[in-house]
Amino acid sequence: MTLEKLIFYVLAAVVIMAATMVVTRRNPVHSALFLILAFFASSGIWLLAEAEFLAIVLVLVYVGAVMVLFLFVLMMLDIDLAVLRAGFIKLLPLGIIMAIAMAAELILVVGPENFGIDKYAAPARHAADYSNTEEIGSVLYTVYMYPFEIAAVILLVAIIAAIGLTMRKRSDTKYLDPATQVVVKRKDRVRMVSMDAERG
Repeated sequence: MTLEKLIFYVLAAVVIMAATMVVTRRNPVHSALFLILAFFASSGIWLLAEAEFLAIVLVLVYVGAVMVLFLFVLMMLDIDLAVLRAGFIKLLPLGIIMAIAMAAELILVVGPENFGIDKYAAPARHAADYSNTEEIGSVLYTVYMYPFEIAAVILLVAIIAAIGLTMRKRSDTKYLDPATQVVVKRKDRVRMVSMDAERG
């Protein structure tokens, strides 16, 4: 067994262990931390597959931004752990059935024969100056340009919908109108009073 295969098996075991802990831990903060570990191990696997750009994007975007946001939200929410434990035990059989179904689908869909790749053929080696970032960009903005634009529009609609859901007006909130504040004159707010000086 070569060193590359050994590193792959170690990282794959870490990913499987971390993913299992994500769905089995009862504390949501611990689940988020194990998800971060799974992201790091997945980025290592992508480095072995010579996908350096995707590995760095996974660490920067998901670990550096999304998971930090998740941790902030989880720590700010007051989550009742007793309710989570009761729901976990109650829905465990359904979860096991869904996990088996998803694993069967992955086995049927993902495979060398389904992507036109020879099972025993090694991937082509590239030169040292090969840039997979340039290859991803050229394919993304030529072959998959319309799906990329559609995904961008869907994300824009999701952002607008999220802003619309959080911008609800409340009757007990006091709002200020900047337009009315600007047009206010001094005589409307300040009244000069003339008083005689007091003598001691």
